[in-house]
Amino acid sequence: MSSSNKMSALELRASLSLAGIFGLRMLGMFVILPVFAIYAEQLPGGEDLTLVGFAIGAYGLTQAILQLPFGWWSDRYGRKPTIYVGLVIFAVGSIVAAAAPNIYIVILGRMLQGAGAISAAVIALTADLTREEHRAKAMAMIGSTIGLAFALSLAVSPWLNKMIGVPGIFVLTAVLALAAMGVVYRLVPDAPAQPRPDIGGLAGLWRALSDPQLARLNFGIFTLHAVLMALFIMVPFSLRDAGLGIDAHWEVYLPVMLGSFVLMIPAILNAGKAHLIKAIFSGSIALILLAQLLMPWLAGGVVPIAIFLLLFFTPFNVLEAMLPTLTTRLAPAGAKGTAIGLYSSIQFFGTFVGAVAGGFAYGRWGVSGVVILDAALLVIWLILALGMKIPAPLSARTYDLPELDADQAVRLTVRLRGLPGVHEARVAAVERTAYLKVDSAGFDEQTVRKLLEGGM
Repeated sequence: MSSSNKMSALELRASLSLAGIFGLRMLGMFVILPVFAIYAEQLPGGEDLTLVGFAIGAYGLTQAILQLPFGWWSDRYGRKPTIYVGLVIFAVGSIVAAAAPNIYIVILGRMLQGAGAISAAVIALTADLTREEHRAKAMAMIGSTIGLAFALSLAVSPWLNKMIGVPGIFVLTAVLALAAMGVVYRLVPDAPAQPRPDIGGLAGLWRALSDPQLARLNFGIFTLHAVLMALFIMVPFSLRDAGLGIDAHWEVYLPVMLGSFVLMIPAILNAGKAHLIKAIFSGSIALILLAQLLMPWLAGGVVPIAIFLLLFFTPFNVLEAMLPTLTTRLAPAGAKGTAIGLYSSIQFFGTFVGAVAGGFAYGRWGVSGVVILDAALLVIWLILALGMKIPAPLSARTYDLPELDADQAVRLTVRLRGLPGVHEARVAAVERTAYLKVDSAGFDEQTVRKLLEGGM
């Protein structure tokens, strides 16, 4: 795709449809949260709050475990087939939870829901279908859709519970998963031809684990979601203590989320500019840290809490868009899905750890305990972010090749990798295609074409 200041029609269609998949799936995941604990009290075993908490968080645990395999499978077998399989598993888990006669079967259903770990495959497909200069916008669409799904779930969950009950909500989540499959089939464009991974599973994983820049981003997504979950242990109680009934909490969440989407727009529009990326990224972390430090003074009333949430969610949404964008840019060639799978696993592990640690800290020390926990993680992340090296903007190029034998393919790969502006190169002899990641500023396409035409 040629460079342009605007997203192409294909990029816009891909971004909106993939954001829709995320939104449908996350709405199905979130909508159960505001009402599940009360429902669980009626189930055999539901009197044990530890089991209730495990049922709520079980999907995050299986998500963390399976994001990496699903990401690798998407590299090996294709993005869309992997997404279909994950959505089917999620739908099956929803039906199991709906029919559960006790808390233990609900836990099984929630674990199956989490086992449909498609986040890595969806993000990798988004990266496949968008140019690098527009990827932050695509990720912002996904992040905003997730936030909107979260806000909408808070608003409609009590009403749905009244109309169809929690088992009916679980059935609805299965229907939403099937609807997401329809979106994939009908609306999501097919990805351009991609080389099969030339990095073995363990080798690709090691490269993703050992890359210091990826490690900074992985710690960042862990921290961002740990802080989010700890926050939602604390905020509902703070709103209740401020005099707002739980059925009215959506009156705070919904306008805050909508306001944060509007306020994040300037940062996202500038996030594609290389000289501003680090400032926007580090500044967003600093703003979340400031919001956390102000929280003890903002916890006394509904309006101050709403101000705190707006200060939190505006940079949160910016970082939610920038983190996967930077991760896909830094991912090793041929192992993008593996790198995103690792990223997504750490994200959901942060969700699990944040909920547990936040509950412990709030139970022992109240608001101050959560603030200290979150601030400690954010300070470490800010220090790491200030030392981050922003990768050069790269674009993908593909070239047709004449028939080559294995030795010729190896020699051509070495020569391509030595050319100015070429950051990564892979020659697929069977497909008769060369795949390059290049820095447009220093790349000489004429040299590449001459090499391919006569220098092999």
